[in-house]
Amino acid sequence: MPEREFAPGDGPAAKVSVSLRAGNIRAVRERVGARGFSAYVDAAVERQIERDLLEEALQANEASRPIPQSMRDEAAELFRQVKSAPELQEEDGWRAHEAG
Repeated sequence: MPEREFAPGDGPAAKVSVSLRAGNIRAVRERVGARGFSAYVDAAVERQIERDLLEEALQANEASRPIPQSMRDEAAELFRQVKSAPELQEEDGWRAHEAG
């Protein structure tokens, strides 16, 4: 009987052996403890798969309908303006601009 295929995030849990860097192992254990380790890694893998699929979809869309260079330049300039606007920044990162 062939093995059933599941979509990312679906299906029963199964044991696998993976190698992780010691620093990553320590960081995960500090966040979730030993009992939450597998769930944390599983969620991280699922997020990465979602990001990969999104990137692939964006690349396919870009290939079929390229964004004109003038629009890319305009978007880059708007980003630079927002990034350099002190009223849109905090020491700890970005925040929404407060009107008024």
